[in-house]
This record gives sequence, structure tokens and C-alpha cells, in this order.
Amino acid sequence: MINNQWYAVLSSHQLRKGRILGARRFGEDMVFFRTESGSIGCLNSLCAHRKASLEKGRLTGDRIKCPFHGIEYDLTGKCVYVPAEGRASINDHSRFHMKRYHTREIGGIIFVWYGDKEPDKEPDVFDVLTDSSYSYDHTEDFWSVDYSRVIENQLDVSHLPFVHRDTIGRGNKTLCNGPKVVWLDKNTMQTSADNEVDEGQTPKNSEDSEIKRTNLTFKFPNMWLNHVTDKLLILAYFVPVDDEHAIIALRFYNRFTGIKVIDSLIATLGSIANIIVERQDKRIVETEFPKKTGMSIGESLLAADLPILEYRRKRAELQQESAELGNAYASTLSEKKTECLCRTYGE
Repeated sequence: MINNQWYAVLSSHQLRKGRILGARRFGEDMVFFRTESGSIGCLNSLCAHRKASLEKGRLTGDRIKCPFHGIEYDLTGKCVYVPAEGRASINDHSRFHMKRYHTREIGGIIFVWYGDKEPDKEPDVFDVLTDSSYSYDHTEDFWSVDYSRVIENQLDVSHLPFVHRDTIGRGNKTLCNGPKVVWLDKNTMQTSADNEVDEGQTPKNSEDSEIKRTNLTFKFPNMWLNHVTDKLLILAYFVPVDDEHAIIALRFYNRFTGIKVIDSLIATLGSIANIIVERQDKRIVETEFPKKTGMSIGESLLAADLPILEYRRKRAELQQESAELGNAYASTLSEKKTECLCRTYGE
């Protein structure tokens, strides 16, 4: 994982008002809940009291209530009521406070801040999420690999004529020019397949290759966009479940006619095509080992794997940066704690 990042983790349609949803993310069991006012909470799933799952609880106003002993928590994870001690209790309930995850909701996607410090930025998203001229349909699937494997598959330009030989890889274009990779900003990389039928020619290097009109753009930490045409976009986000499991969420966006009911029907049909292509990928990627990728995992990469290598390099860089920031943040907290103790001792 890359700490201190906003991850797209859940589709909004899965979390209706008044509903509690249990989900495993980042190797941790969480509960998401949406209050009647529309606010979203995300907490560690196990009650601080006897470790019963809050997934089986219920909502009372803007609070989530444990099903075991009725202890209530607010949206921030603060324990606000312990029934066994009565509403008049003046006891300190801070030991019951839960781990809280900050959330944002943009374009029908719920983002969670994963890190050891408070959010210092907003989610970096593609414009299509908030562009009402598009209609979309959503589908998702569960994969038995780390999310990094799923991401790298979507950046792999040389697998198309083999894995997808009867769908998007038709034409036997096995020779890979480049591919070219450009960084649109410090968080966003773009590439495209520039493949040809192998007739004995020498592939172009990355510098001489080009970004095609149909291209792929990836935003760290886990969002990808396939620009097919200005009227057809395929968006994906790759949900980290744990080190050996992930969810790929796919959205087919289009504005072919500008008539919502027709474009929505096209999007539904587009999702069927997305599923066919995605299942072709899944069948192969789930056989890869190790299930989680990294800079040194025993693979022998090719020039055609440049987008994957760029992803790994940037991911390692961000992991290093977040580790350094985490150490600095922990040091600051430690100093503040020591200062407080000294003041208490001095008193």
C-alpha cells in the first residue's frame, strides 16, 4: 500500500441511506454507513468493548449502535453512549473510541483516506466523474491477487493479441512500438498501445513511439481511464482488499446520442463487453506469482513493459515518501506527548 492517499474503494449505490455495510479494505475489516442526513461514516468494524462486529448493528440518527451491548459511536468514531453506565454517566469513554477513516464522495464513488496522518489534500479524480453529459453503467469483479497485479494488467500493452485475441486484441498486432509513457503531472501517467503486425521490422523505441488517440491514463493510487473516443470512456478503479485479493470496478461512460435513456442503454450493453474482456484478463492474471508486485520479484521485463516499470518506480517512490512523512509525524506526536507529560510532572 501507499500510505497517506485517497483510495477509491466503494460505489455509492452500494451504500444507501440508513444502511450499514461491512467490507474488507487494506487488509482491515471496516464498516461503512450512511445516515439519513446523507453523511458517510467509516470505522473499524469491531466494537471496542467486546469486539462484536458493528456490521450487525443499526443506525440511530447520526450514530452507529453496537448490536451486542448498545454502545453508540458517532461519525468520527467517538464513543458517545454506553447504556450500561446510563445517560447521566460522566465517566471518561475515550478508551472506547474507534479508529475512524476519513471519506469523500465524488461522482458516485466513495474514497477513503488511508494513512497515519490527517488528510492534507483532496482525491485526484478524472473529470468524467463529475461530467453530467455522460451516462454510465457500473460492474465489478473479485480477483484473487493483490490490487497491484490488477493495475499492472491494465498498463500491459503486449498481452492484447494473446489474452484478447478474439476481442479487443484482434489483428495479430504482436510487435510493440515503444510504448511511450508521459507524465501529465506528478500523480498521473499516460501511455497507449502502438502495436503492429510483425513483418520483420524493428520496433520503434519509446522516444519515437506515440500516444495514440485511444490511450490509457493512470492516477495514483488506484484509478485508470481508457480514452477510446471523446464520446466513449472506460474508467476503472482497483480496490485493495488484502495482499491476495482485490476488486476491479469498471464503468462504461458514453454520450453517443445525448439522450440519457438511450445512452444509459448503450452503457448497459457496454458493461457486458467490459465483463467479457475483464474475465479474459482475470483467467490469466490470477495465475501470476507472487500475487503482489514490486521492484524485485524475479521477473525479466521487456521494453514493452515500460508502463509497468514506471508504475513500480513511482509506487516505490511514493511509499518511501509516505514512510518518511509517517516517521516525522510519529516523532512530532511523541514530542507533544513528552511535553504534556513534563507539564503534568512539573505540576
